[in-house]
Amino acid sequence: MTVALWAVVPYIALTIFVVGHVWRWRVDQFGWTSRTSQVLESRLLRLGSPLFHLGAFAAIGGHVLGLLVPKTWTEAAGVDEHLYHLVSVSAGTVAGLMVVAGLALLLARRLTNPRIRRATTRADKVLFTVLAAVILLGMTATVGQNLLGGGYDYRATIAVWFRGVLTFHPDPGLMADVPLIFQAHALSAWLLAAIWPFTRLVHVWSAPIAYLWRPYVVYRRRTARPAPARPFEREGASRR
Repeated sequence: MTVALWAVVPYIALTIFVVGHVWRWRVDQFGWTSRTSQVLESRLLRLGSPLFHLGAFAAIGGHVLGLLVPKTWTEAAGVDEHLYHLVSVSAGTVAGLMVVAGLALLLARRLTNPRIRRATTRADKVLFTVLAAVILLGMTATVGQNLLGGGYDYRATIAVWFRGVLTFHPDPGLMADVPLIFQAHALSAWLLAAIWPFTRLVHVWSAPIAYLWRPYVVYRRRTARPAPARPFEREGASRR
């Protein structure tokens, strides 16, 4: 079971992630969109969307730092374990609260607005369920284990295992004694990666990067033109 969960499941999820994106691009480019519902409701979206996206970007950045940067590197840079733990937990808690608040607002508008509820697809429902599980499990691990609990040094086990997955040398034994909440969070993240290509999340790969180098759009002010004379005014002028 340890080998299946931590050496087989990750590669199944990654395969589906890659192949699924290729398939989606080939057969459903028209559906490669965020399917925004801004025209149906904008008040809650205006608050919930920035909270969710900014919190998600911060959380992803924290995961990249915690999982991909070895512990020896941060120690060589003068960041000891106490300082790293302090920054990681505080920043992770703030980012997690932003994501939870944003997602709660986005879900509330879908549940309370009949038009948005009718526009919600089955894929959306599956996505929101899995996404909520990933976020809540991550918040429980951060707040319950590392903030209020005794703490857990995931960089000595989870981070090493994850880098091994990316380099095709996973060590499933590293995950055997990891606290259950961290294991559940990791598995839910792989599930999210597996369903990613079949949901609206594909829009994250379509950022308008071309805006950085496209030419400026020149706007010209429309000059005031004299109003044309009315027909009877032209006729009267010619008689005079």
